[in-house]
Amino acid sequence: MSNVSELNAAATNAAEYLAFTLGQEEYGIDIQKVSEIRSYETPTRIANAPDFVKGVVNLRGIIVPIVDMRIKFNLGTPTYDQFTVVIILNIGHRVVGMVVDRVSDVTTLLPEQIKPAPEIGSAMNTDHIVGLGTIEERMLILVDIDKLMSSADMGLIESTALAA
Repeated sequence: MSNVSELNAAATNAAEYLAFTLGQEEYGIDIQKVSEIRSYETPTRIANAPDFVKGVVNLRGIIVPIVDMRIKFNLGTPTYDQFTVVIILNIGHRVVGMVVDRVSDVTTLLPEQIKPAPEIGSAMNTDHIVGLGTIEERMLILVDIDKLMSSADMGLIESTALAA
């Protein structure tokens, strides 16, 4: 009988992550932040926006900024093909679109499958990395999407909007 309660306890601590790729790496974000996944369409450019903000799209009456994560993470020049998707996120009280190379799957990770993010030093800001999820030979870089999208260099979402 204790095995059933142990399984239930483990299941309640498990978290689901949407896995996606950028270049050669695979990332994961909390599935609860994702509202939908859409095929890539060229957004309307906004003058003086940072390079990683591709522009905006009108999503059922909501103007949504579109962020290209390959540009944001300095992963080379992005190419847009039939696999390129936009993950629509609900962060704080804002809706943001995130362009990724492709979406893999939804993965459930138990706490013991998540290792702390390594200390890389000041050369790279890793505040938004929660840890590394391991599934057999696969490794997901787990991103705190709230922290990343509300960081000062993104300029998209004020941190006060997350607290509200």
